[in-house]
Amino acid sequence: MTIRFAHLSDIHFGGENAAAVAAAAEMINDGSFDLVIVSGDLTRYGEKNEFAAAAEWLGGLKGPQLVTPGNHDAPYIAWLERILTPFHRFEQAIGPSRSQFYLGNGFAVRGVNTARGAQPRLNWSKGQIAHAQVQEATRWFETAPQECFRIVVCHHPLMEMVGGPMTAKVWNGAAAAKAFAEAKVDLVLSGHIHAPFTWPYPFGDGKTYAVGAGTLSVRERGVPPGFNVVEIEGAAIRVAALCWGGSKYEPYRTWSLDRRATPS
Repeated sequence: MTIRFAHLSDIHFGGENAAAVAAAAEMINDGSFDLVIVSGDLTRYGEKNEFAAAAEWLGGLKGPQLVTPGNHDAPYIAWLERILTPFHRFEQAIGPSRSQFYLGNGFAVRGVNTARGAQPRLNWSKGQIAHAQVQEATRWFETAPQECFRIVVCHHPLMEMVGGPMTAKVWNGAAAAKAFAEAKVDLVLSGHIHAPFTWPYPFGDGKTYAVGAGTLSVRERGVPPGFNVVEIEGAAIRVAALCWGGSKYEPYRTWSLDRRATPS
Protein backbone atom coordinates (compact mmCIF):
# COMPACT_ATOMS: atom_id res chain seq x y z
CA MET A 1 0.00 0.00 0.00
CA THR A 2 1.26 3.47 -0.91
CA ILE A 3 0.41 6.47 1.26
CA ARG A 4 0.61 9.88 -0.47
CA PHE A 5 0.68 13.32 1.14
CA ALA A 6 0.82 16.78 -0.34
CA HIS A 7 2.89 19.01 1.94
CA LEU A 8 2.56 22.75 1.40
CA SER A 9 3.72 25.71 3.46
CA ASP A 10 4.07 29.49 3.46
CA ILE A 11 1.42 30.25 0.87
CA HIS A 12 1.12 33.80 2.27
CA PHE A 13 -2.26 34.76 0.80
CA GLY A 14 -2.10 38.49 0.17
CA GLY A 15 1.34 37.93 -1.34
CA GLU A 16 0.85 34.57 -3.02
CA ASN A 17 2.09 33.53 -6.44
CA ALA A 18 -1.40 33.29 -7.92
CA ALA A 19 -0.49 31.06 -10.86
CA ALA A 20 1.50 28.65 -8.71
CA VAL A 21 -1.28 28.47 -6.10
CA ALA A 22 -3.96 27.76 -8.72
CA ALA A 23 -1.82 25.09 -10.38
CA ALA A 24 -1.07 23.48 -7.01
CA ALA A 25 -4.80 23.15 -6.32
CA GLU A 26 -5.36 21.56 -9.70
CA MET A 27 -2.51 19.11 -9.19
CA ILE A 28 -3.68 18.20 -5.69
CA ASN A 29 -7.23 17.58 -6.87
CA ASP A 30 -5.94 15.31 -9.64
CA GLY A 31 -3.49 13.48 -7.38
CA SER A 32 -5.54 11.20 -5.11
CA PHE A 33 -3.71 12.25 -1.94
CA ASP A 34 -4.50 10.60 1.37
CA LEU A 35 -4.00 13.91 3.18
CA VAL A 36 -3.14 17.51 2.35
CA ILE A 37 -0.86 19.08 4.96
CA VAL A 38 -0.18 22.81 5.28
CA SER A 39 2.53 23.71 7.78
CA GLY A 40 1.65 27.32 8.49
CA ASP A 41 1.88 30.88 7.17
CA LEU A 42 -1.30 30.77 5.15
CA THR A 43 -1.38 34.57 5.19
CA ARG A 44 0.99 37.49 4.72
CA TYR A 45 -0.09 39.74 7.62
CA GLY A 46 -2.87 37.76 9.31
CA GLU A 47 -5.54 40.04 7.80
CA LYS A 48 -9.16 38.88 7.68
CA ASN A 49 -9.38 39.13 3.90
CA GLU A 50 -6.21 37.02 3.60
CA PHE A 51 -7.73 34.34 5.81
CA ALA A 52 -10.92 34.48 3.71
CA ALA A 53 -8.87 33.82 0.57
CA ALA A 54 -7.00 30.98 2.29
CA ALA A 55 -10.24 29.38 3.49
CA GLU A 56 -11.77 29.60 0.02
CA TRP A 57 -8.71 27.97 -1.54
CA LEU A 58 -8.59 25.18 1.04
CA GLY A 59 -12.32 24.64 0.56
CA GLY A 60 -11.72 23.89 -3.11
CA LEU A 61 -9.30 21.03 -2.39
CA LYS A 62 -10.44 17.42 -2.42
CA GLY A 63 -9.89 15.09 0.50
CA PRO A 64 -8.92 15.55 4.16
CA GLN A 65 -6.62 18.31 5.34
CA LEU A 66 -4.47 19.16 8.35
CA VAL A 67 -3.44 22.80 8.71
CA THR A 68 -1.32 24.30 11.47
CA PRO A 69 -0.60 28.04 11.88
CA GLY A 70 2.64 29.93 11.41
CA ASN A 71 3.99 33.18 12.75
CA HIS A 72 2.49 35.18 9.86
CA ASP A 73 -0.97 33.91 10.87
CA ALA A 74 -0.94 36.15 13.94
CA PRO A 75 -2.02 39.72 13.04
CA TYR A 76 0.96 41.94 12.22
CA ILE A 77 -0.79 45.30 12.39
CA ALA A 78 -3.40 44.69 15.13
CA TRP A 79 -0.66 44.36 17.75
CA LEU A 80 -2.97 44.15 20.80
CA GLU A 81 -4.88 41.27 19.20
CA ARG A 82 -1.57 39.66 18.29
CA ILE A 83 -0.55 39.70 21.95
CA LEU A 84 -3.86 38.73 23.55
CA THR A 85 -5.56 36.44 20.99
CA PRO A 86 -2.96 35.80 18.28
CA PHE A 87 -4.72 32.92 16.51
CA HIS A 88 -8.36 33.92 16.87
CA ARG A 89 -8.61 34.85 13.19
CA PHE A 90 -6.97 31.57 12.19
CA GLU A 91 -9.45 29.62 14.30
CA GLN A 92 -12.44 31.46 12.88
CA ALA A 93 -11.41 30.94 9.26
CA ILE A 94 -9.39 27.72 9.23
CA GLY A 95 -9.76 25.59 12.37
CA PRO A 96 -8.02 24.70 15.66
CA SER A 97 -4.72 26.48 16.24
CA ARG A 98 -3.30 24.87 19.36
CA SER A 99 -2.99 21.38 17.92
CA GLN A 100 -4.47 19.26 15.16
CA PHE A 101 -4.59 15.55 14.51
CA TYR A 102 -5.55 13.05 11.83
CA LEU A 103 -5.65 9.27 12.15
CA GLY A 104 -6.00 7.58 8.79
CA ASN A 105 -5.56 4.18 7.24
CA GLY A 106 -2.03 3.32 8.28
CA PHE A 107 -0.83 6.76 9.39
CA ALA A 108 -1.13 9.15 12.33
CA VAL A 109 -0.49 12.90 12.01
CA ARG A 110 -0.22 15.44 14.82
CA GLY A 111 0.03 19.18 14.34
CA VAL A 112 1.86 21.27 16.95
CA ASN A 113 1.77 25.08 16.97
CA THR A 114 5.32 26.47 17.23
CA ALA A 115 4.26 30.06 16.45
CA ARG A 116 3.65 32.72 19.10
CA GLY A 117 1.99 36.12 18.96
CA ALA A 118 4.55 37.58 21.34
CA GLN A 119 7.72 36.38 23.07
CA PRO A 120 10.27 37.71 25.55
CA ARG A 121 12.72 38.37 22.70
CA LEU A 122 12.81 40.98 19.95
CA ASN A 123 12.17 38.62 17.05
CA TRP A 124 8.80 37.11 17.93
CA SER A 125 8.60 35.42 14.50
CA LYS A 126 10.97 32.70 15.66
CA GLY A 127 9.62 29.44 17.05
CA GLN A 128 8.85 27.94 20.42
CA ILE A 129 7.71 24.49 21.46
CA ALA A 130 6.82 23.84 25.08
CA HIS A 131 7.64 20.64 26.91
CA ALA A 132 3.89 20.19 27.54
CA GLN A 133 3.21 20.34 23.78
CA VAL A 134 5.77 17.61 23.16
CA GLN A 135 4.34 15.43 25.92
CA GLU A 136 0.81 15.86 24.62
CA ALA A 137 1.85 14.87 21.11
CA THR A 138 3.91 11.83 22.14
CA ARG A 139 1.13 10.59 24.40
CA TRP A 140 -1.31 10.89 21.52
CA PHE A 141 0.95 8.75 19.32
CA GLU A 142 0.91 6.10 22.05
CA THR A 143 -2.84 5.69 21.44
CA ALA A 144 -2.35 5.08 17.70
CA PRO A 145 -1.79 1.56 16.35
CA GLN A 146 1.91 0.63 16.55
CA GLU A 147 2.17 -0.01 12.83
CA CYS A 148 1.06 3.53 11.93
CA PHE A 149 3.40 5.82 10.05
CA ARG A 150 3.86 8.80 12.39
CA ILE A 151 4.11 12.45 11.34
CA VAL A 152 4.47 15.67 13.34
CA VAL A 153 3.59 18.94 11.60
CA CYS A 154 4.85 22.30 12.84
CA HIS A 155 5.70 25.58 11.17
CA HIS A 156 9.29 26.09 12.32
CA PRO A 157 12.06 23.54 11.73
CA LEU A 158 12.89 22.26 15.21
CA MET A 159 16.59 22.17 14.35
CA GLU A 160 18.31 24.45 11.87
CA MET A 161 18.73 23.43 8.25
CA VAL A 162 22.44 23.50 7.44
CA GLY A 163 23.04 26.23 4.86
CA GLY A 164 19.41 27.38 4.95
CA PRO A 165 18.41 30.88 3.80
CA MET A 166 17.14 31.85 7.28
CA THR A 167 16.92 30.54 10.82
CA ALA A 168 14.04 29.34 12.99
CA LYS A 169 15.81 29.45 16.39
CA VAL A 170 13.13 27.35 18.05
CA TRP A 171 13.26 27.49 21.82
CA ASN A 172 13.33 23.88 23.10
CA GLY A 173 13.54 22.70 19.49
CA ALA A 174 16.42 20.26 19.88
CA ALA A 175 14.87 18.69 22.98
CA ALA A 176 11.57 18.30 21.10
CA ALA A 177 13.32 16.72 18.12
CA LYS A 178 15.04 14.25 20.45
CA ALA A 179 11.73 13.39 22.15
CA PHE A 180 10.00 12.81 18.82
CA ALA A 181 12.87 10.60 17.66
CA GLU A 182 12.63 8.55 20.85
CA ALA A 183 8.86 8.26 20.27
CA LYS A 184 9.69 6.83 16.82
CA VAL A 185 8.02 9.61 14.87
CA ASP A 186 8.91 9.05 11.21
CA LEU A 187 8.68 12.59 9.79
CA VAL A 188 8.59 16.11 11.22
CA LEU A 189 7.20 18.39 8.50
CA SER A 190 7.78 22.14 8.59
CA GLY A 191 8.04 25.31 6.52
CA HIS A 192 9.15 28.85 7.48
CA ILE A 193 12.47 29.04 5.62
CA HIS A 194 10.92 28.90 2.11
CA ALA A 195 13.26 26.16 0.91
CA PRO A 196 12.74 22.38 0.68
CA PHE A 197 15.05 20.02 2.54
CA THR A 198 15.30 16.63 4.24
CA TRP A 199 17.76 15.38 6.84
CA PRO A 200 17.76 12.86 9.70
CA TYR A 201 17.73 13.97 13.31
CA PRO A 202 20.95 12.95 15.12
CA PHE A 203 19.01 11.05 17.77
CA GLY A 204 17.78 7.52 18.34
CA ASP A 205 18.08 5.21 15.36
CA GLY A 206 18.59 8.09 12.92
CA LYS A 207 15.33 7.37 11.12
CA THR A 208 13.30 10.33 12.24
CA TYR A 209 13.56 12.83 9.40
CA ALA A 210 13.00 16.57 9.23
CA VAL A 211 11.30 17.55 5.97
CA GLY A 212 10.78 21.16 4.92
CA ALA A 213 8.54 22.52 2.18
CA GLY A 214 9.11 25.66 0.14
CA THR A 215 6.75 28.58 -0.42
CA LEU A 216 3.92 29.36 -2.82
CA SER A 217 4.39 33.09 -2.32
CA VAL A 218 6.35 35.75 -4.16
CA ARG A 219 8.78 35.84 -1.19
CA GLU A 220 11.29 33.48 -2.75
CA ARG A 221 14.58 32.84 -1.03
CA GLY A 222 16.66 31.39 -3.83
CA VAL A 223 14.16 28.62 -4.67
CA PRO A 224 11.16 28.90 -7.05
CA PRO A 225 7.67 28.50 -5.55
CA GLY A 226 6.72 24.91 -4.87
CA PHE A 227 5.49 22.17 -2.56
CA ASN A 228 6.35 18.59 -1.63
CA VAL A 229 4.82 15.27 -2.53
CA VAL A 230 5.59 12.58 0.06
CA GLU A 231 5.04 8.88 -0.66
CA ILE A 232 5.46 6.00 1.78
CA GLU A 233 5.67 2.55 0.29
CA GLY A 234 7.13 -0.44 2.07
CA ALA A 235 10.52 0.45 3.56
CA ALA A 236 10.92 3.62 1.48
CA ILE A 237 9.94 7.24 2.09
CA ARG A 238 10.12 9.29 -1.09
CA VAL A 239 10.03 13.09 -1.02
CA ALA A 240 9.74 15.11 -4.22
CA ALA A 241 10.11 18.88 -4.03
CA LEU A 242 8.16 20.25 -6.99
CA CYS A 243 8.84 23.77 -8.24
CA TRP A 244 6.73 26.06 -10.39
CA GLY A 245 8.40 26.81 -13.71
CA GLY A 246 5.83 29.34 -14.90
CA SER A 247 3.61 26.89 -16.78
CA LYS A 248 3.84 23.61 -14.84
CA TYR A 249 5.37 21.95 -11.79
CA GLU A 250 8.65 20.12 -12.30
CA PRO A 251 10.89 18.13 -9.93
CA TYR A 252 13.40 20.38 -8.19
CA ARG A 253 14.92 17.83 -5.81
CA THR A 254 14.03 14.29 -4.78
CA TRP A 255 15.04 12.20 -1.79
CA SER A 256 14.64 8.54 -0.88
CA LEU A 257 14.75 7.91 2.87
CA ASP A 258 14.95 4.59 4.69
CA ARG A 259 11.93 3.91 6.85
CA ARG A 260 12.47 2.20 10.21
CA ALA A 261 11.13 -1.34 10.51
CA THR A 262 7.52 -1.43 11.71
CA PRO A 263 5.97 -3.99 14.05
CA SER A 264 4.39 -6.89 12.19
